[in-house]
Amino acid sequence: MAKYKFHWVLIVIGLVLGLMLSTQFRVQKEQIYAYNIERVRQLAQDVETAREEREALRARIQELRDELDKVAEESRHGNLRRELDNIRMQAGLLSVTGPGVEVVLNDSSTPTQPGQNPNLYVLHDEDLLRVINELRAAGAEALAINGERLVATSEIRCIGPAVVVNKDKRLAPPYTITAIGDPDTLIASLEMRDGVMATLKFWGIQVAVRRVPEAVVPAYTGKTMLDYGRPLFGEGGS
Repeated sequence: MAKYKFHWVLIVIGLVLGLMLSTQFRVQKEQIYAYNIERVRQLAQDVETAREEREALRARIQELRDELDKVAEESRHGNLRRELDNIRMQAGLLSVTGPGVEVVLNDSSTPTQPGQNPNLYVLHDEDLLRVINELRAAGAEALAINGERLVATSEIRCIGPAVVVNKDKRLAPPYTITAIGDPDTLIASLEMRDGVMATLKFWGIQVAVRRVPEAVVPAYTGKTMLDYGRPLFGEGGS
């Protein structure tokens, strides 16, 4: 009889322990779930705050540019206005138009075979950079990708299947590169033997180039101020 009582005690203890462990596991799971939800909410709020700050800065930049234009438009500042426009045009801060070319690039439509690396048949940031650098070397005076102006501080980098330009402009293929310059020279530089177009076509990348009598390259609207750089004055400067 004592043996059976002992068995019942063990059974009760096991049930109690099982219930305690189950309750503890459930509580921990709910705590983790609640923490994850709160973390996601916090990150979403941080992203929204950063987006609002960015839009506010952009609005302020445009406001300052408008004020500068207003001052320069005054009759006594005619020379200043012309000089300012010339500098802004060279810096990419004004929309420009002129003869040029459009280059349209898209991923390969050729199915990859077993054992082949599919990354060889899609466009990467380095492919776009090669085309951009070739156009610059051929004398392109203004460049844009999918309507996003490229300036001296612009970058092109991969983020998965797309690229980011000018810090926060996410672009996806097909990519249309607009270049203003002498069309014949620009096209010849791209189509030279063993050049950038030949390499891209070897991997099945879709490339099309056409002349544009009046290409339009929009103004750069991103950040222009330096965070850490400052003017370096010579001896005797202030």
